[in-house]
Amino acid sequence: MAEPRVTRIAQAYPTRVEVRGRDLTSDLMGRLSFTEYFHLLLTGEEPTEAQRFFLDLLLVAIAEHGMMPTNVAARMTLAADPGSLHGAVAAGILGAGPVILGTAEECARLLEAGGDPKEIVRGLLASGRKIPGFGHPVHKPVDPRAERILELADARDVSRRHVALARALRDEVELTMNVSMPIAAVLLDLGFPSATVKAVPILARTAGLLAHLAEELEHPLGFLMAGAAEEAVDYQSD
Repeated sequence: MAEPRVTRIAQAYPTRVEVRGRDLTSDLMGRLSFTEYFHLLLTGEEPTEAQRFFLDLLLVAIAEHGMMPTNVAARMTLAADPGSLHGAVAAGILGAGPVILGTAEECARLLEAGGDPKEIVRGLLASGRKIPGFGHPVHKPVDPRAERILELADARDVSRRHVALARALRDEVELTMNVSMPIAAVLLDLGFPSATVKAVPILARTAGLLAHLAEELEHPLGFLMAGAAEEAVDYQSD
């Protein structure tokens, strides 16, 4: 028998909107913050105080990191078409792969699988794979965002087995633990499904992109960046 084709997220009716079984206007609007609402949309449940606090914290931690390639791509796209804000946001998000956005989802799968940290590291290195959540081109010897997340996880007593494994992996790896690993560890310890972990940096970076694009409209840099790229590369004919 075929699976029933259903959605459990929302439905609009002539006089009301229902979201996750709640009335949008009479129940959710004015009661939930956007962070709380995002949790409800993502998981179907309203967050506990700890879930709300750390989801908010992680969104703040990962939203902005300067002139990253994603922000540059978005700015140049808007410079080329100032009326296409949505296209510029899309251009930035499309470039937000694991190198720029981080490997939180991969870290979550690694932590969820568990195991002996030494064996985990040995197995990854033997297979020629990078260890997700470690290494950063700027932050050395520590990523201050990662350390702050772990500090607050301890202070608020939410550190459990995934945070413990993340720390054990850090002891085995001679690279900076970047922000992706504690994002994954804390979210898992708070009960978030691993499939939802990547949603957090995507939403956060969207906010950062919108800030860059608002600035781009007021103080354009896109064509300056394009010109700098042109100057940085020499042309050679075949």
